[in-house]
Amino acid sequence: MAPEAAAPRPKPAPSMRAASCHNGQSFDRFLAELKQRAVAEGVSQRAIAAASPYLTYDQGIVNRDRGQRVFGQLFTEFAGRMAAVYRMQNGQQHIKMHAAAFARAEKDYGVPPAVIAAFWGLESDFGANMGNLPVLPSLVSLAYDCRRSERFQNETIAALKVIDRGDLSPTEMIGSWAGELGQTQFLPTHYVTYAVDYDGDGRRDLLRSAPDVIGSTANYIATGLKWRRGEPWLEEIRVPPTFPWEQADLTVKAPRSKWIGLGVTYADGRPLPNDALEASVLLPMGRNGPAFLAYANFAAYTEWNNSLIYSTTAAYLATRIAGAAPMRKASGPVAQLPFNEIKELQQLLVKAGFDVGKVDGVLGQQSRIAVKTMQLRLGLPADSWPTAELLARMRGNTPRAQAAPATTTATR
Repeated sequence: MAPEAAAPRPKPAPSMRAASCHNGQSFDRFLAELKQRAVAEGVSQRAIAAASPYLTYDQGIVNRDRGQRVFGQLFTEFAGRMAAVYRMQNGQQHIKMHAAAFARAEKDYGVPPAVIAAFWGLESDFGANMGNLPVLPSLVSLAYDCRRSERFQNETIAALKVIDRGDLSPTEMIGSWAGELGQTQFLPTHYVTYAVDYDGDGRRDLLRSAPDVIGSTANYIATGLKWRRGEPWLEEIRVPPTFPWEQADLTVKAPRSKWIGLGVTYADGRPLPNDALEASVLLPMGRNGPAFLAYANFAAYTEWNNSLIYSTTAAYLATRIAGAAPMRKASGPVAQLPFNEIKELQQLLVKAGFDVGKVDGVLGQQSRIAVKTMQLRLGLPADSWPTAELLARMRGNTPRAQAAPATTTATR
């Protein structure tokens, strides 16, 4: 049964902050011009008329967007919860239940069933949690707001195209607060571009049709995220204490033969294949935490979600669904600086001349670059993980930063 949309929400007065990037236009004027643009892009007046009751401004959505927090917990904690055994087993059951669609998707797009199932499980628990908000008010509110206006204008028009071609009606467009739809949470632009009709009913229904979800997700991973057929994505490894930690970086790519020479083995001690397949050593929690080989296909995960914690968890869950052993237990706890100390470290790095992006207490991409560069400068193991020792050294020593080497780019 189709999910029912709530009645269109009342339209509070848009803030002037929202109007500032539209030359002071009112929301109504902005919306009229957006509808004209949609018509110019081929959207029918019928679809616009059907959607119009839901194209209302919601300041609450804008506030939520401005206040959202990125992932800030330990990888092992997040992965322990999100890649739990029940989700692995559920993924395996869904692969059996929809074996024909998964086999077809792997043949058509080269994406293994476990990879599709992991995203399916993480994004909605296989359709159980797709969100409960009408997405049209969210999309158009974020389009009017100035933070990501152009992006969400495109998403709003894409949602109208989904309606126009008969995939979903406006009342069926129920999803997350940020406008994602369906069992693998597609933004409307992805829905328009990558959704496929795998069950042959003439609609691309990512809310209710498991075959459509499987085929569409495979299409997006393969076509949109450039998945490489027949290649691995992530494998757990063991790294010796003598490893040159500055080499553990997603931008440092080397053949497995090189990693063998540096003492890297599989997690259970088996040797790696002595071949030229390139991979990077990934340490999401520094040298004392889990270690992985991240292959070229790992880029699909960081493109899906640029949080290193989420992308590594999604890739790890896919390996578990495919039959890999659980992650090795660490020999001891990995210390994580509390939020206020990471924020202090960021402030000290800024004082030292680094660009860490937002000083927000979260270890993001630019903060990791700065941490690694400062570790190298101070003669500490350069594993990009902020430690109490680094903070103590920084409190008493804030030398001016030099440009970070090109090889130190990391991903959130």
